[in-house]
Amino acid sequence: MVNPVATSTSQRTREVLASALESDLKLEVSHTNGRGHGTELAHQARLDGIELVVALGGDGTVNEVVNGLLSAGPGDDVPALGVVPGGGTNVFARALGLPRDPVEATGALLAAIRAGRRRSIGLGAAGDRWFTFNAGMGLDAEVVARVDRRRRKVGRERHPTSGDYVRAAAVEFYAGTRRRHPALTVHRPGAEPLEGVHMANVANTAPWTYWGERPLLTSPEASFDRGLDLYALTRLRTAGTLVEVQRLLRGRTSERAGQVHREHDLAELTLRASRPVAAQVDGEALGETDKLVLRSVPDALRVLV
Repeated sequence: MVNPVATSTSQRTREVLASALESDLKLEVSHTNGRGHGTELAHQARLDGIELVVALGGDGTVNEVVNGLLSAGPGDDVPALGVVPGGGTNVFARALGLPRDPVEATGALLAAIRAGRRRSIGLGAAGDRWFTFNAGMGLDAEVVARVDRRRRKVGRERHPTSGDYVRAAAVEFYAGTRRRHPALTVHRPGAEPLEGVHMANVANTAPWTYWGERPLLTSPEASFDRGLDLYALTRLRTAGTLVEVQRLLRGRTSERAGQVHREHDLAELTLRASRPVAAQVDGEALGETDKLVLRSVPDALRVLV
């Protein structure tokens, strides 16, 4: 399953990769033609009894494919997933330990096929939407939504860069977010509600994302083999937030008292908002909502690694 506008591959490269996979597989190549099409194709692949779906694209493509494969929930009839990174960041593929280069990743995929190597991983569910590495509400989701709106204005083939996110974050921080009036409350079973939250990021693995080659570690203990991890910001003062950003860029994990709240290995949590705020899964905008229920689902999907 190919995203034809994947940022790190050309048509010729994709043809070479398909030819390599055909050496070991009976291969059918499908191209996505817009948002949501990957989900439709993956759902049909499950209905057709396909054994393996290979997604060539970025994290958005992978998220669509995963949601299509699991549209009827986990089960023995769900095809295994292989990933060839073709996006700009490829958080999920890198978290699995796959090479960033699409050709090398295809070689690793072929080696896994020949050796019968498959790994069962846990995923997260945000309402009725599956996510592979993170979901959230608040500031980070507002930035994703701002970049997404800009992307739609300039055209489908315009892919966001790191600079786009930096600019969107600065605008959102100073002009968009109501920094004196946090909207979110985090509810966990058996614990007191955590109120006054500006941003709640829920991780299914580490890192949260990358800045070039640098991993940003909001929840360094998060793992596909455990529950969900929470990273919440309860203050957005300029000086403290800049220090926190610097800490993330340097890969440090120490907490700032009164600003950062972390929890590890949660089975479930609910984010509630006093007003509609943006939500995101795997860096894809979900729109605004005032409630998001997040669950950890162990052994939800088999992946080739």
